[in-house]
Amino acid sequence: MTPSLAIPLTINVDSWLIPARYCPSPHFDTRPQGEVSLLVVHSISLPPARYGGPYIDQLFLGTLNPDEDPYFAEIHQLRVSAHCLIRRDGEIVQYVPFNQRAWHAGQSSFNGRERCNDFAIGIELEGTDTDSFTDAQYQQLTKVTQLLQAKFPAITTDHIVGHCDIAPGRKTDPGTGFDWSFLKQL
Repeated sequence: MTPSLAIPLTINVDSWLIPARYCPSPHFDTRPQGEVSLLVVHSISLPPARYGGPYIDQLFLGTLNPDEDPYFAEIHQLRVSAHCLIRRDGEIVQYVPFNQRAWHAGQSSFNGRERCNDFAIGIELEGTDTDSFTDAQYQQLTKVTQLLQAKFPAITTDHIVGHCDIAPGRKTDPGTGFDWSFLKQL
């Protein structure tokens, strides 16, 4: 079912996005200082370069079956999550409340500050480092970003980055397929 992109989004008092499909991940904890001042855009597809299916949810829930795909044998034991995933059709899935620390950035640094998970929100886009993203994804990402900036004013335009920006040499997402200028226009 394709979500209606016309439905307005809100964030409730518990830091969950409404409406979104909720898949609460066990892979999160409390932010050390409660600060949120960075938005990190990621891309993911499981198996690599294949879209749809339950596998991203399963990865973030810790239930990925290593026998389903050879690639899964390499990653099924990872304890990772993101705050949200925006699928190709614009569906938003939320795994971790925004006020909690999701485990998305790994070893990372922003403006000389280490451990970006402590102060960042991670939004995954279903995609690869080279494929273009969909208009529905950009529309939803724009709405979510605007809500997050209203709730967490420290997320200024220069505090919206790609995973590649906080983990250069280790990560390349969201990649060349992501159009930063198009996002800013929206």
